[in-house]
Amino acid sequence: MSDYPDDLRYTTDHEWVRETAEGVRIGITSYAQEALGDVVFVTLPQVGDEVSTGDSCGEVESTKSVSDLYAPLSGTVTAVNDALEATPELVNSDPYGDGWMYEISLSEDADTSALLDAEAYQAELS
Repeated sequence: MSDYPDDLRYTTDHEWVRETAEGVRIGITSYAQEALGDVVFVTLPQVGDEVSTGDSCGEVESTKSVSDLYAPLSGTVTAVNDALEATPELVNSDPYGDGWMYEISLSEDADTSALLDAEAYQAELS
């Protein structure tokens, strides 16, 4: 599997977005988890929270630093990955699978096409 799956959209803040039937699922990229190092704690938004594009809505704490999570799109949080409470290292071991962070139902004006595709994201990194 590529470090940056083609079926996802990306932000310059190193979040990924996967479209689902109910909205979008969000996590951090392989690049972000590698830069952070070993993730030891994750603070996520609460179900029902309203998030706005670009706003900080959580934190990822690693052995090296604490980094903000930014909402890639506006909407309402519909689910959070409770598994990260007990096993935050899933962010390192499976950033695009079991290490997902939260899901939102998009607000009417939210548009995933404004986000980067895998090729554009990789270009940002180089």
